[in-house]
Formats: sequence, structure tokens, C-alpha cells
Amino acid sequence: MTATTTAMAREIAEQPDTIAATIAASLGSRDELRRLASGRRHVLLVARGSSDNAAVYGRYLLESHTGRSASLAAPSLATHYQVRREMSDTLVVSLSQSGETEEIVGTQAWGAASGARTVAITNVADSALAREADLALVTPAGPERAVPATKSYTSQLAAIAAIADALGPPASSLEPALAQVPDAVRRVLADRDGIEAAVAALGHGTGTLVSGRGLCYGTALETALKLEETCLRPVRGLSYADLRHGPIAVVDRDLTAVLVAAADGPMTAGMTHLAAELRDRGARTVGIGGDPGFAAAVDVPVAAPAVPETVAPLVTIVPAQLIVESLARTLGLDPDAPRGLSKVTRTDVSGSSD
Repeated sequence: MTATTTAMAREIAEQPDTIAATIAASLGSRDELRRLASGRRHVLLVARGSSDNAAVYGRYLLESHTGRSASLAAPSLATHYQVRREMSDTLVVSLSQSGETEEIVGTQAWGAASGARTVAITNVADSALAREADLALVTPAGPERAVPATKSYTSQLAAIAAIADALGPPASSLEPALAQVPDAVRRVLADRDGIEAAVAALGHGTGTLVSGRGLCYGTALETALKLEETCLRPVRGLSYADLRHGPIAVVDRDLTAVLVAAADGPMTAGMTHLAAELRDRGARTVGIGGDPGFAAAVDVPVAAPAVPETVAPLVTIVPAQLIVESLARTLGLDPDAPRGLSKVTRTDVSGSSD
């Protein structure tokens, strides 16, 4: 099976167009987003799986760009513990590729019944999540055939960035930064700079961890998830801060560390320092993105075009997707249909998640 024959590879390649379409569609809803968010000081993000990693980006971006508090929901509080709370100061943003994940649909309904306004981000216009939300941001990614989310994930990131733009200060619009993303992703796909070297590095050793911080933390978590579900290897996804608080003690020459960084922003220097420390401990280091100093500090630099940190996660995840797709094939696995997974995964007898 070659890269050109996998659905995952084809869907990765569609992302410049799907991201551009999602940006245009979502920015068109700015006025309605501002109306729904008016007087609401808090944003609650509801998701599971890959969508939850997109929500991690949303939390960091919304807090840093809009000044509103933002948090990740624990859906079981709504669906199992049936907690009652007053949410008239809250905008609930629910993410689900299929829009049919029962747990996410139920949590959105719980938010609405508690007084929240609701925004759904989904890839399916006639889904339950879209129908029941005050506003649906439908990502025009088209059908996703491969089980691992690629174009639907980056489309979610684009929709989240559009929400942050709508709720943020007009003088600091994210639209110019978002406009850079489709061409940056095209360059990643055309150049594939460092991809095969990263695959070779990940093919050795007995352990893998992925780390990032701040706006790129969700990208690190998504990279770890993709490596686990597609390449069937146990992988830890940790923030730089959490890694330094104890787990770094297990780092040795049998470990490969994948580090994700933006080209600018307050976290790049710390990620560069972490790369040097991990190398000193004997680990092989693969670095995605970052600045020239970060690239020099890792064993295997994987290029990602420089875009502002606010939108870097839309670009830095693409080299990770390419690495995962190629590594799965190298290991003799089918990246389109990882063992035991489907597009909608049941979390328990009463709910499901994607």
C-alpha cells in the first residue's frame, strides 16, 4: 500500500482547500457569533477524542485572544451525574465530526437547558448536534473515509479560530493570520521536509512521548493520539510543564521524543531548552515547526512554515499527520482502518464519542 492509495493520505492532501473553505464559511458567521456571545463571559468547550484536542487549542486561543474565560467540559457531569448549574453567562461550543455523538449532543442540550447559548462545530449539516444548536458552524470538509481524523480536525481548528476572531478585539483580527494557513499547508505537503527522517527515528526504540505547550499543546496531544490509534504504539502526550514535573526521569536512549513548537510566541524558547535537555538524556528528538534555534536543538527537524502562533496549530499538525500515515505503512499497518476503531466510538453503554 503506497501513500497515494490510502484514503488518509488523500484526505491530508485536501486540507489546503478544506481549511480555506472553513475559514471563509466560519468568518461569515461573525455577527451571529457576537450576538450569541454578548454578555456571556465564559466559553465551555464540549468534545471527545480528536475533537477534544481541537478544544484544547480553543481554550488557549479564546483565553489569550478574547479575554473571556474558557474551559473544557467534563461531559459525564451532564450525562451521568446530572449536575445542575446556572449557565446564563456561558457560550457552549460543542465539537463532533459526525454531529451524532450522543454524549456531546446530550451535553449541548444540558447546556441549553441550563441557560447557555450553543454553537456546534460539525462536519455534517443535518446532524443532531447542528439541528439543536443556536448556531451551527458546518465545516465543509466533505466525507472523511479514513478512520483517523485529518481534514475534519484541521477544519475544526479553523472554525475555532473564527470564533476567537469574532469574540476578540476588532483591532487584533485573526483574519490576516488565517489567510496565511492554506498556502503554508500546501508547502508542507509539497516539501515533506524531514518526514521520512522522522519516520525512521520513530521506527526505533521502545518508547515515544510527544510534548508541546500553550497554543501547540493540543497539537502535541493530537499527534500522540494519532500515533497510538494508527500505529498501535503506546504514546504519552504531555505538556512541557508536566513533563518537567517528574516524567522526564524516564527519558533515556530508548525513547523518541516528538516536540511541537510554533515559530514565535512565548513557548518556543522553553521548547528549545527541553529539546536540548532530552538530547542530553540520550533520547532521540524529532522537532516539528519552531524557529531556527529549535530546529538546531533537535536530532530530526521537520519543517513547518512560519505563521503566527495563534494559527500555528493548523499548520504544525500536518507534518505530524504525514509522519503517522507513512509510519503506519512502514509498520505494515493500514492507516485507513486502525484495528478496533471506527469513526464513532462508544465510550460506554449510554454514549459515544468521536
